[in-house]
Amino acid sequence: MDLKKLTLVAVLAISQAASAVPAFAEAVNNTSGNTNAVGASATSVTDVMPEATDPLPPMPTEVPGGVVSPTPTPTPNTGGTTEPTTTTEPTSTTVPTPTPIPTATPETTTQPTSTDGVRAAASNQLVLMMNSNKMYQNGVEYLANQPMAVKNGVSYVSIRAMVERVGVKYVYDYKTKETIVTKGSDVMRFKTDSKIYSVNGKNVTMKGPAYQFKGTFMVPLTSITGALGIPYTVDNVQKRVILTLNTKPKASFTVPTQIYAGDTVNFVTSSSSPNGSAIVDERWDGNKQDVYDTPGVYVVSYSVMDANGQWSDPYSVTINVLKPNTPPVANFTTDKDSYKMGEMITYSDLSSDPDGDQIEVTWTNKAEAFFTPGPATVAIQVKDSHGAISTFEKTINISDEVLYSKEDFYRLFASPGSVFNIDGSMVPTWQKVAYNLSSEPYTLIRSNSPETVNTEGITYKETSFGGTRFLVHHKNNMNIKTKVYVIAKNNNLYPTTITTEYVGFGGPNSYPEGTGKMSVQRYWESMQTRRDYKTTVLQPGESVSILTELNKTAMKPGEIVSLQADLFSDYPIEYNVMMIDANKDPLTTLPTLPILDRDGVHNRGTYADSTRIITVSDEVGASPVRLLIGDNSSDLNLIGVDPMNGTEASNAGNFGVLYKIKFDHVAPNSLVTFNPRGGNYMGPVMVNGQIVHMPTSGSLSSADMNSVIYRTGDFGGSVEILFTAASGSNLPVNFLVTPLPAKK
Repeated sequence: MDLKKLTLVAVLAISQAASAVPAFAEAVNNTSGNTNAVGASATSVTDVMPEATDPLPPMPTEVPGGVVSPTPTPTPNTGGTTEPTTTTEPTSTTVPTPTPIPTATPETTTQPTSTDGVRAAASNQLVLMMNSNKMYQNGVEYLANQPMAVKNGVSYVSIRAMVERVGVKYVYDYKTKETIVTKGSDVMRFKTDSKIYSVNGKNVTMKGPAYQFKGTFMVPLTSITGALGIPYTVDNVQKRVILTLNTKPKASFTVPTQIYAGDTVNFVTSSSSPNGSAIVDERWDGNKQDVYDTPGVYVVSYSVMDANGQWSDPYSVTINVLKPNTPPVANFTTDKDSYKMGEMITYSDLSSDPDGDQIEVTWTNKAEAFFTPGPATVAIQVKDSHGAISTFEKTINISDEVLYSKEDFYRLFASPGSVFNIDGSMVPTWQKVAYNLSSEPYTLIRSNSPETVNTEGITYKETSFGGTRFLVHHKNNMNIKTKVYVIAKNNNLYPTTITTEYVGFGGPNSYPEGTGKMSVQRYWESMQTRRDYKTTVLQPGESVSILTELNKTAMKPGEIVSLQADLFSDYPIEYNVMMIDANKDPLTTLPTLPILDRDGVHNRGTYADSTRIITVSDEVGASPVRLLIGDNSSDLNLIGVDPMNGTEASNAGNFGVLYKIKFDHVAPNSLVTFNPRGGNYMGPVMVNGQIVHMPTSGSLSSADMNSVIYRTGDFGGSVEILFTAASGSNLPVNFLVTPLPAKK
């Protein structure tokens, strides 16, 4: 055969060999008896491989762009990070005489010895030979589609060979030109000629850029091991890198946090295999029982075995079995068994729980006094933390004799927040108290129109300096979840400090009276505790979101938020109140928003001197008198401006105004009550530093209802009341001072 024919035969043989070897780490049949030939043959095939545009060349059964799904591997603990010290770039070899390619399935189960005398790794190790495409795992030699290489002082490996041996998923994204490696819930993205890869969207810088070499995607060794969380060590003597793989399955289980003797115990198991092998067996050790009859401490262990015959480490839990729950005991007594109508009844709750558990108490028909003759049955129910319930009843007798009428009884004895009925039609005939009126310079920003917000936008925009009070009350009428923000911007040439003093927030919920009541309650609590006091420094041109209680929780369609807050700034600050989609960023969205129009019903405006001080110097309480608030006659509306329209605004009801009311002299044995005049009202006041709800439960729905605020004793004294109208309620209102009936 002439030289030309001989050359053609050799080329055809090499081409057939190349087509038989897929471009990934191929297992070598170590029983072939010709290790040197195998290594040379595989390297030669790699060197003659044509350049490819796909960094992950498809296997014969793959479709380009398809996903190869090896078994996933969980992240092990990080180990050493020493870079291999090899410094020579791998070089291609000349094409040898073709050698038959061994089968892809290895036949040996023992750890082979490589041609250079290096012993292969243990079953939980993957060994990469420096300057070679040889890899050892589970006693089998594999050939990577490119050798480990050194480029510009950085050691590189074939990403495909690595991930297949480790057992995680990968895919090539033809659109973004990225190699995507998935390990559990972690997603890693590598790009050709880039030193940056990302883990779950977070960029990480590699020691060198990824690159393609003869159709193989190469990445720095330390980057892929770091991305996959694989610890490794470098053996420079035997020229190898040893990666420690986690191959054991993992077992765990849970039990209830509290287990009582006699209860059925639910053991909920969980198991997984890092290489995706099926769990085929399980084993319990220790004292596992479905029902523990005796209290005590028990240790239970659980293990699982995968399809490869590997057992997990035991997972142990110490179970503390408690003695069985003992139900609570409900009981109470009264100071007597028979009472007159209108006579005070004293109850003593004697309920208990033998185990010392907290108990929930519910009374039925418990009244401070009864006003109808006959038997009256009172019941108490107690429930412990385990749901066990006990009930006790007692029947007392109410005679025909009257000690106090219902109104007199409540005037004398009802606790603050209690409600009793009066003839509301007579209240306007009572004398009004004379008082001195002054104010404090707090600027009120009332953002309450449009109250029902139908589209994203700015509901208020104003610049304020010094003491600033916010009243924000808005309803989400969009079909998306929204949030309300107050954005503060420093337009000065110097840093400006905002001091937050008091904050009260209510909502979000669908009840306007409820949000208003809660915001006022928390406003008073903030005054009592100063819990919200803080300072914020804004640099020139800086914008920040303040009063963030407003936007901690998104508003569903139909929900309402309400806020009252006091701030102080040492220089002018621009404030914007806005409602936007809950998923949007407020600072970037603000410049794009329109200013919303008023709704024509509710109020918005900027008002000066929003703290009103009312001082009553004359003695009150000897005869019925009243102090009327929010009627725009005795108590005039604040007049201000709507800065968005530049028009005059009148603060109807004076919502947002803080009233500091002081009765210098309240007569002995006098009663101070709260009486609504404009409709439904619910919200607290602060009386001598104590919060009093008006009423304790429910609402004051008519002018005939009167809620107890304060009662003087035999010596009288001064009474100080802080009041601000709760958003969602109605004005005007009366504070009534009346003499108490004589005690019997």
